[in-house]
Amino acid sequence: MLKRKLNIWIPTILSLVFVAGLLAGYAVSGNNSNSFFNKRNNTLQEVYNLVNNKYVDSLKTDSITGLAIEELLSHLDPHSVYIPPTALEGINEDMDGGFFGLGVTYEVINDTVNITRVLKDGPAEASGILVGDKILTLNDTTILHNKKLTDEAIRKYMRGPDGSTIKMLIVRSAKKITQFAKRGLVPIPSVDAAYIIAPQTGYIKINKFAERTYEEFMQNLEKLQQQKISKLILDLRGNGGGFLHAASAIADEFLDGDKLIVYTQGLHAQKEEYKCQKDGLFETGKLVILIDENSASASEILAGALQDWDRATIIGRRSFGKGLVQQQYNLSNGGALRLTIARYYSPLGRNIQKPYNKGLEEYEEDLDKRYLRGELTIADTAKQIGSSFKTPKGHVVYGGGGILPDFFVPYDTAKIKSIATKLYYNNILNKYAYNYYLQQKTALQKANKIDLIKNNISVNTVNWAWLQQEAIKDSIPFVSINDKEKQEIVVKLLAILSRQIISNSSYFEVENTTDATITKALEVLK
Repeated sequence: MLKRKLNIWIPTILSLVFVAGLLAGYAVSGNNSNSFFNKRNNTLQEVYNLVNNKYVDSLKTDSITGLAIEELLSHLDPHSVYIPPTALEGINEDMDGGFFGLGVTYEVINDTVNITRVLKDGPAEASGILVGDKILTLNDTTILHNKKLTDEAIRKYMRGPDGSTIKMLIVRSAKKITQFAKRGLVPIPSVDAAYIIAPQTGYIKINKFAERTYEEFMQNLEKLQQQKISKLILDLRGNGGGFLHAASAIADEFLDGDKLIVYTQGLHAQKEEYKCQKDGLFETGKLVILIDENSASASEILAGALQDWDRATIIGRRSFGKGLVQQQYNLSNGGALRLTIARYYSPLGRNIQKPYNKGLEEYEEDLDKRYLRGELTIADTAKQIGSSFKTPKGHVVYGGGGILPDFFVPYDTAKIKSIATKLYYNNILNKYAYNYYLQQKTALQKANKIDLIKNNISVNTVNWAWLQQEAIKDSIPFVSINDKEKQEIVVKLLAILSRQIISNSSYFEVENTTDATITKALEVLK
């Protein structure tokens, strides 16, 4: 019995030991005056030193430290995380809004890197790289063909210091040529799409709240307002959050006066209020916010503030339910600790964090359980466990588990199980669209509008035999498909081609034509 109990607690004890050692070293190097870490006879520090100096086998300190930190954090909350040095650069790039590289997308086809898209006004376009180029080698030594390379490895080869030159041996139009390209800043946009979706109605989709999100949002909103919009759909579906200041700045554009947007507070963090500070660009027009079960954190701050002030109609499904604020602290080993320091509260005082007192596994399975309960497909009927609040207009809202929409739109299970979706996520449609573009390049390059692309591809022009052959390779059932399924595949192909030829926004412009949540939003805005 005693041995079994010890086995249960040993991982946690070791975690505390190693984390104490790490923090002790960090505290000393940072002249931290915390007496806990400065006590010479601290037991945890003593054990750490003994294991480190006397243990029978050699220890990989970095990996043990990482595991120990993760074990310790697993006993706190689901959103306090350790970011190892190997992952920190990529995460920072994503939130900073860019990296230094070429600005291309690619597909590995037949063990060869094929350039499938060259970003407009990017370093690759300026260097003369074209869609259809096949990269054989980089800088004479790095071979990219006839090798099983991971996406991570390829990205590492493509990226480098700003202004650095990369030499490529490529195949273009069946000829081998040497191509030089200079790396430069490649933006990572947080606004996926912005366009006129209906008369006097704008549409903006935000995929995250990063450093440049507010700037991107304002640029796109101003362009839409130049086209005289009086109604707006703001799509936050799938947006997992990001920087609080970006979300609150966007909320300020929709709310008047000095209204409270959000406030944060924690045991060691004093209450901090975020209020409207200026006249907003869209304070009076009709506004709809789209959310789903993957809309979290900063997305919920924005949706919650606008719902509390009766400023927007919320459409979709109950949001994720993350009401905790993280602060990122850089560590001496090159990694970082993203630690929960406070909770955020909507203007009415509701915290929408869903419970996590039953453990990390239970917390992570929440969305699956929502699906199994029918909450995502039939109706969002789960009762809120938090307190109820009344908006100025008497609308009842709840805390304690996400933002409930005003209009529910079910999860489309038929679409997610469809052949078109399987072909898309198995990369078959992307490869087909790439090959189709190369074959129809002359005609499609003239297609600078979606309607022109539609005239070039239809059910009758698709090579169904090729798609069927590729599907069978990936064990996707494709014996026979009906006209509805064929049309769904054509729409997805149109979206992919539109993104490749026109813009990323065009992809959503095509996709949204068959989106039930968009249809509901347009009905509400009439």
